[in-house]
Amino acid sequence: MMMKLTKKQTLIVDFINDFTATRGESPSYREIMTALGLSSVSAVAEHIDNLVAKGVVKKTPGAARSLEILNFRHPETVDFFKERLLTVSPAEAEILRQAADILGLDLS
Repeated sequence: MMMKLTKKQTLIVDFINDFTATRGESPSYREIMTALGLSSVSAVAEHIDNLVAKGVVKKTPGAARSLEILNFRHPETVDFFKERLLTVSPAEAEILRQAADILGLDLS
């Protein structure tokens, strides 16, 4: 199960990832607005706040260029879940599967 993002949120996440990889720092809200053709900086802020609420983006209040995309799909996280599933009770396995679903991990 993938985390449900709107098309615009997906564009913002992809832009932040690409920008950060290229420039070594996250974009400003104004740079996001300009690049994606959004109507205002407040529209960007609303999208970012929604992404923070969904647990996709982390930001440091009061700090410029502090946007960070959180990725719970790291291979080591998937491996950890798979290893634990081999040794836990059925009830614990169900809890782990639910947690993996919430995090968007593919355990197949």
